[in-house]
Amino acid sequence: MKVLFIGGTGIISSACSALAVSRGINLYHLNRGKSLRLRPVSGVKTIQADIRNYAETEQALGDHKFDVVVNWIGFTPDQIQADIDLFSSRTDQYVFISSASVYETPPSKLPVTEDTILRNPYWEYSRIKIACEDLLRKSYQDQGFPFTIVRPSHTYDKTLIPLQGGMTTLMRMKQGLPVVVHGDGSSIWTLTHHQDFAKGLVGLLGKSESINEAYHITSDEWLSWDKIFRLMGAALGVEPNLFHIPSEVIARYDPIFGEGLLGDKTHSMIFDNSKIKALVPDFSAEIPFEVGAKEIVAWVEADPARQKIDSHLNGLFEKMIDDYTQLG
Repeated sequence: MKVLFIGGTGIISSACSALAVSRGINLYHLNRGKSLRLRPVSGVKTIQADIRNYAETEQALGDHKFDVVVNWIGFTPDQIQADIDLFSSRTDQYVFISSASVYETPPSKLPVTEDTILRNPYWEYSRIKIACEDLLRKSYQDQGFPFTIVRPSHTYDKTLIPLQGGMTTLMRMKQGLPVVVHGDGSSIWTLTHHQDFAKGLVGLLGKSESINEAYHITSDEWLSWDKIFRLMGAALGVEPNLFHIPSEVIARYDPIFGEGLLGDKTHSMIFDNSKIKALVPDFSAEIPFEVGAKEIVAWVEADPARQKIDSHLNGLFEKMIDDYTQLG
């Protein structure tokens, strides 16, 4: 099978690349060739081009045809339309990486299935992803463009700290400083290791049954946010000092925080993975976050240069905590 990844060196796509190559897939990456050192994958052929430059990409693709094309970096309908134009005669399956944040927020029913309504009034990112999905469905109806939609939720590797504030929060935790947790910490969340996600994604490649269908691919482990913070603390060898602040209050301090919290992380979100398991029977999420947290901490502690606090963000946390303490 000949497969093209647009991107291919990111947190999720690098694991999928490694697994695809290990399974004998003839894998190409289309990218600008500027991120190869970050997460290198051996055995991949590179087509160097900027996907945002249509003419350059068309020339670089030449007479290549692929069984599957996966776009890891498509975010707007204009970008997806360009892909439709580029690949309608070059592939039998186009996989669009959407987002599980497109589902109804807050959800009226759990667990979420692929039939859950798509609606997120809080986060523009999600609404644009929905528009991309709508365009693909219309393209399938109008011209038979063979798409498959994949919706990752919060997927991580050793380099991604899945806490609001990332490294700054982790270093505050290590120093015994209070760390901000949104809400009361009891909402349920789903974290998926990128190697687990890869089994589902690679299993979909070349499956004709997946055309005109959508799938989320997530872990079946459900954790409260307090538990997630405590697992990170345990990996560090500390008991974290959790400081709870309502999401709506946090959102007033930073609009980017606000969109990500109110549009994604504030509400409990768990997923029914029956659909992907039915089509890809060998898919199962086997890496619990307790193991993932240890991988993250080992990566952070392997290089002091990684252990940097963002002074602006740190000051913002201090102000949130001071202001909310005074209100209390």
